[in-house]
Amino acid sequence: MPLAKALELAQEYDLDLVEVAANARPPVCKLMDYGKFKYESAMKAREARKNQAHTVIKEMKLRPKIDPHDYDTKKGHVVRFLKQGDKVKITIMFRGREQSRPELGYRLLQRLAEDVQDLGFVESNPKQDGRNMIMVLGPHKKKTEAMAEARQAQEARKAEAKANPGKSQNAADPGAVNATAHDDEAPAETSPAEASAEA
Repeated sequence: MPLAKALELAQEYDLDLVEVAANARPPVCKLMDYGKFKYESAMKAREARKNQAHTVIKEMKLRPKIDPHDYDTKKGHVVRFLKQGDKVKITIMFRGREQSRPELGYRLLQRLAEDVQDLGFVESNPKQDGRNMIMVLGPHKKKTEAMAEARQAQEARKAEAKANPGKSQNAADPGAVNATAHDDEAPAETSPAEASAEA
């Protein structure tokens, strides 16, 4: 079809004449609403980016002589990172004479790996790197799966909040006492200074 005829058709239908394949012989053109096409392609790209997973390596630093409570806290962070689908690099930092006892760090890393084995696996075995010992844990589930689960949980919470709109935290707690209900019944207490002024 001649170019003039194609342009005439485009004006008649109030559409744009867009070149699809410039290298073809003859070049291929298409009648379309170009603004709508650009918008739809941008929305597709945005949706693809939303579902795309960026693998992040989180780092957790420990000491060989870590307190049990601190260990539990750090383990909780590692569990959260693995649930989110991120890799976790665990670093044991040795200082002074601790450097002559690398087995303490190795045992600590093995214990941590056993504690989180249902969420992740040892991707890189513990190895000494100067003053530090490093191990990398990888999650069992992919980042995209973790993101999808988190999105579903958030939608479930929103739906529950919509279903129970007037339910606040205090209303949910039956043990909460309304302090202003019986204020007028309580006897007024006087301070020692007021008592001496009256006497």
